[in-house]
Amino acid sequence: MKRDLLDRLLAAKAAKQPAVLATRLNTGEQSLLTGGAATGELAVSPSIQSSANDTLRADKGRTVEADGGDIFLQPFNPPLRMAIIGAVHIAQVLAPMSDLTGYDVTVIDPRHGFASPDRFPHISVVDDWPDEALDALAPDSRTAIVTLTHDPKLDDPALERALRSDAFYIGSLGSKKTHAARLERLSRAGFGDADFARIHGPVGLAIGARSPAEIAVSIMAQVTQALREAPALAATAAAA
Repeated sequence: MKRDLLDRLLAAKAAKQPAVLATRLNTGEQSLLTGGAATGELAVSPSIQSSANDTLRADKGRTVEADGGDIFLQPFNPPLRMAIIGAVHIAQVLAPMSDLTGYDVTVIDPRHGFASPDRFPHISVVDDWPDEALDALAPDSRTAIVTLTHDPKLDDPALERALRSDAFYIGSLGSKKTHAARLERLSRAGFGDADFARIHGPVGLAIGARSPAEIAVSIMAQVTQALREAPALAATAAAA
């Protein structure tokens, strides 16, 4: 890899931007696709861009035939992160499940009786208010945010921060009636239908889950679905 591409890749990593390195195997020509632009000597066609999108979603390098030759696509995704608002029973299952799935997990709850490291071994627990904690976390396009408290004083500020971020998944626990009331409050805060469409509420896939463990399974399945079936990432947009 040439130095200018390496510098751009390191800058993308530092900025937590997804990137794909495209290499033509028979010539060694390369381009880096990131930040809405393609940089390098390899001409990047819409076909290569589309394949790069798929590579980012799969998190796995692949060789594709494009423009009359084989192109190897190597993805460089930011780390996956999961922010769980509410150190409740469901969180006690969802947090280690998310960790095992490859997420860097943070449980956020200002209630000291809930946010105890003893209840979440080997998981980062933050006892700040959710809006402050999410401001510090700075959610990006590889971050999932789930609110579980049922308490508007905690869930609503978290959702407001989540909707102003690039988080790829936002989910909120509660019945349809609870969710309708939640959307009404968010509407008064200035959010609209496009924002509401980003919130999975009631959270989780509809698998008839009842126990905390089953609900955690349904949430993790929906997060995975959102991650792997996400729309094309901006990193592989056409070069400006």
